Amino acid sequence: MKVKIFFPIAVAVISMISLISCKKYLEVSPQSAFDEQFVFSNVANATGALMGVYEQLTGDNGYGSRLSMMYPYDTDEFIGVTNASAPDNNSRDLSRYNLQPTNGQLALPFNQLYSGIERANICIKNIPVMAMYNNGVESEKQQLRRLYGEALTLRAQFYLELIRNWGDVPALFKPAIDQEDLFPQKTDRDLIYDRLIEDLKTAAELVPWRNEPGVALDERITKGAVKGLRARIALYRGGYSLRSSSKQMERKPDYLNFYKIARDECAEIMARRDKHNLNPSFEDIFKNNINAFKIEPNGEVMFEVALGKDISGRIGYYDGPRFYVSSGTAQLGNSSVRAVPIYFYSFNPLDTRRDVTLAPYYNNADKTKAVQTLVNMVSGKYRADWWNPAPTSASQQTGINWPILRFSDVLLMFAEAENEINSGPTIGAISAYEEVRKRGFKGNEAAIGITPLGKEDFFNAIVNERYFEFGGEGIRKYDLIRWNLLASKIAETRANYTKMLNKAAPYNNLPLSMYYKSASMEVIYSNSLYAPAPTATPVGHTKVAWISSITAAWITNFAQYFKPNHSELLPLPQSVVESNPKLKQDYDY
Repeated sequence: MKVKIFFPIAVAVISMISLISCKKYLEVSPQSAFDEQFVFSNVANATGALMGVYEQLTGDNGYGSRLSMMYPYDTDEFIGVTNASAPDNNSRDLSRYNLQPTNGQLALPFNQLYSGIERANICIKNIPVMAMYNNGVESEKQQLRRLYGEALTLRAQFYLELIRNWGDVPALFKPAIDQEDLFPQKTDRDLIYDRLIEDLKTAAELVPWRNEPGVALDERITKGAVKGLRARIALYRGGYSLRSSSKQMERKPDYLNFYKIARDECAEIMARRDKHNLNPSFEDIFKNNINAFKIEPNGEVMFEVALGKDISGRIGYYDGPRFYVSSGTAQLGNSSVRAVPIYFYSFNPLDTRRDVTLAPYYNNADKTKAVQTLVNMVSGKYRADWWNPAPTSASQQTGINWPILRFSDVLLMFAEAENEINSGPTIGAISAYEEVRKRGFKGNEAAIGITPLGKEDFFNAIVNERYFEFGGEGIRKYDLIRWNLLASKIAETRANYTKMLNKAAPYNNLPLSMYYKSASMEVIYSNSLYAPAPTATPVGHTKVAWISSITAAWITNFAQYFKPNHSELLPLPQSVVESNPKLKQDYDY
């Protein structure tokens, strides 16, 4: 059974941290020095404070909803909520790239990320100066050093999320009580990234590897997660981003230096297969581990957000297929993250990842399955009918964890970096790429084809492999941005969507309708997904619109208001700009 990391002591310590961090803003004199001394007087209290930093990853305004299932869409894999026919200055406009600074989905996630940074800063300030940090018994020193490394890592994750969504942001590396200027201006994102890369180098020396003696198998950060996050941040630092001065997507000339950091970090993780490795089965990661509330035993899930049922997290509810707990109860599953039909047909039929990533059905009250129309297919990795134990209520708080980093990402980051550094794939890059691909085609490995050897062709293969591997995990949009491919992939998807609507090649032989058994506990089709459908409904089957469900309106709706060199970043929340005279909107917002 999964061990949740949120301890009861964290509640009290979080309250104390809030008092400490508010001292400068309140015209009162709380004994904050005493509070800090108490919170950071022993390992147990310091651990509680660190749990309060982890807590800022959670909830509707963290990875329980918005950062995981709203901010990453629309892309060439999935689109966000489509339940409004007009602009709403809320979640629909977020998905359609029709953002105003007053959008209702901006301020709370932005503020929560900074709340996480503030809590991390308090820990980073206080833990290394605790008496027992250097002078305690060995077990105390080890525990406190780990806490310090975890705080550095969590702060890096909060900043990464801020930068990849908003670009240049205020950089706060001290608690609010110690800030000289309460109205900070924006800091160049490269300077922040450089600081984070150095911080994570330090953190990697402080935290233990997964499954070392005395290290519990839970959701706390370990060495592999630190190194993997450092590799990811290095690739963002070396990638393209929208710059406020030029209003163009740019990559800095020194980018290869950061690809080398990413390559080296990934290589070190890959050398420790006793700590982190691929699960032999792609489906098993989700069906039998994440959705079974278990820690994945191979160390493939390297960094995940712990979302207990008492900690707001709607994974599987917001994005998954409809599911009834029992006859007569309300339904689970909001189906608000829907697949782009092109994505389904981009998979090789032998790729096992297709039917894990995509759920083409919903569940009836009697647990039989009904097939969705093609345009209503949804995200499938966290589907409610895979949960074990099965849900007993229709609560939206699911308790399903959100994976931030998997070992397959390490393999593909290594392959990408090696290809870029060496102007073509090395043997190691090819091996890492093929390891992920062969797992996806498990049982049909011969169907993976020949790996391309040229630099550009191998890069395109990496782009495609990440497309298939990480669908619905909130990664694709940010990959496309750092490659400067978001605009072209949106245009390509629209063009292919139009071909599918018009039944033009390569989509000219796809079925207009699908027929399935309506009283089945599994999806059983009577006709091929890749050939024209029969004209008459087979006996005992139900007809559902497939290619014929596509309309021009669906194509128009996809990433409807995206503008290159603008929509790659979000506007600052208007309330934040109004509260700080040194901040202004950029990127033509």
